Amino acid sequence: MAAASRTDPRARSFETRHLRGLTSHYAPGEERPLAAYAVLAGVFTTATGGSVLALRARGRTFPERLQASDIVLVGVASHKLSRLITKDKVTSFIRAPFTRFQESSGQGEVEEEPCGHGLRLAVGELLVCPYCLSQWIAAGLTIGLVASPRVTRLASTALVAHTISDFLQLAYRAAEDRA
Repeated sequence: MAAASRTDPRARSFETRHLRGLTSHYAPGEERPLAAYAVLAGVFTTATGGSVLALRARGRTFPERLQASDIVLVGVASHKLSRLITKDKVTSFIRAPFTRFQESSGQGEVEEEPCGHGLRLAVGELLVCPYCLSQWIAAGLTIGLVASPRVTRLASTALVAHTISDFLQLAYRAAEDRA
């Protein structure tokens, strides 16, 4: 009886019915977890805003502007870390609860698709999209430059070195293939 009341449209709150009415045209016939996206956006905003407020409360000062070298460092490190989390074979254990393996895609990467419904689907979509996840990583590394610049630069430098190594590996392989 309790399970039936959860699925009964009359048991839904007015707000839920109203929100669905406003968004039902968005993707008819396809599940788009808009409420879960809103939750993820709220988590991102709360985490970044909360971090800034916590740093201010601890008396941290914020630079008027970041140096170009820090922007490049964070940009390349964000790119690499987002690819490691979203595509690397070895990090598939992180994505496995939210994704389904499709195929290997070369250079130690895999292709996966998000699975599930609601929040699980939204998290899966975030975890297979390096472009989407890089925003979260870039925000974290940028906040890290204020909170702990030495540690953030050290970790970012390792990721940038890894990126350079990847390009050298690809260039070496291309040279071997031409020989």
